[in-house]
Amino acid sequence: MNPRTNSLIFTLAIVLASCSLPEQKSPPTSTLSVGKWRATLELQGQVLPFTFELKEVGNASSDTSRIYELYLENAEEKLRVDEVNLEGDSVRIPMHIFDTEIIAKNEGDQWVGYWKKNYEEDYQLSFEAQHANDYRFVPTADKATVEVDGKWAVQFDDDSLTSIGIFQQQGNRVTGSFLTSTGDYRFLEGNVVNDELMLSTFDGEHAFLFRAKMQDDGSLKGDFWSGSHYHTTWTAQQDENAALTDVNSLTYLKKNYDRLAFTFPNLQGDSVSLSDPEYEDQVVLVQIFGTWCPNCMDETKFLTDWYRENKDRGVEIIGLAYEQKDDFNYARKRVQKMVDKLNVKYDFLIAGVSDKKKAAETLPMLNRIMSFPTLIYIDRNGKVANIHTGFSGPGTGEYYEKFVQEFDERMNTLLNQPS
Repeated sequence: MNPRTNSLIFTLAIVLASCSLPEQKSPPTSTLSVGKWRATLELQGQVLPFTFELKEVGNASSDTSRIYELYLENAEEKLRVDEVNLEGDSVRIPMHIFDTEIIAKNEGDQWVGYWKKNYEEDYQLSFEAQHANDYRFVPTADKATVEVDGKWAVQFDDDSLTSIGIFQQQGNRVTGSFLTSTGDYRFLEGNVVNDELMLSTFDGEHAFLFRAKMQDDGSLKGDFWSGSHYHTTWTAQQDENAALTDVNSLTYLKKNYDRLAFTFPNLQGDSVSLSDPEYEDQVVLVQIFGTWCPNCMDETKFLTDWYRENKDRGVEIIGLAYEQKDDFNYARKRVQKMVDKLNVKYDFLIAGVSDKKKAAETLPMLNRIMSFPTLIYIDRNGKVANIHTGFSGPGTGEYYEKFVQEFDERMNTLLNQPS
């Protein structure tokens, strides 16, 4: 064989080999600026600010690529996001357990891009971030001209039930939350400037913006925007005696029912029923939730810690996942990611989709599913002992502490009852 033929065969072999190589992500062409950042989302013509901290936590074992973590900051919450991918001159950040992500061009001390929900078609909001800023709405520390500190009776115009606003004000900085009968708006942070209250939160799944002005009679009147499309107005009167409708009475069993019954697949695809032997003579908590729901995340964290300390007392927890797509593989992957990130050790079943009406059809003995999450307590005899709608998470302060106390009392009573 002549040298030219040998050369041609060698060249062809290289080409064929190169075609079989897996597609490679673009290596990073820059690094990321660590420290404090101020970011904004544009929603419905409004600007929602939030802050985060970016940390470098090491190098990848296989190369010299830097590893980063991002912490979303809302009041006292610092929500860890451990997937920060630098590809070429772009950064892509999947948001914690949620099926959302930030994609932006890295321009050193500025990122420009968008935040998107992967499970919704054409859902994305413009995103920008600037390094070395950590203020919310305004950088000034000037004294506010009005005070909003305390408890407020709140009426959202699209909700017939009264809600509660709880605010803590120091200077012009305000933190707090809104409590409703179906849950809370988690950790809110913002400012009072002149006579206007401004609050926001971004946890990777929800983008909430509240604005209101103090009226001459001391009331608040304002707007609430959520994500790309939801908007309502609200009013509030300061009222230290404001109270919610009893969250233990909103969801209940229909007449002639005293038990829950279901059969759904677990993450391995095997059918699991509440009547299976492993749940016999056990106190069982059934958690109606979705991985797309930040309040459900808060409840899951609470139940995970509680179960770790109490699982040997004759108790089991079953999470019924209602996900954004009617696709078992999609739902299984979302739940498995949550299980891994939160280190959850109790059982999960794929129960259906996140539409409340459709979810209620999977549990026809309930009058309705009003909220994700909903927690159902079942005694050792298999009878439903209580149904708790919604969840008041750690962002609600004393209301969260009250829930924990009532939960412990109820569980101790059920666990001490003979079967």
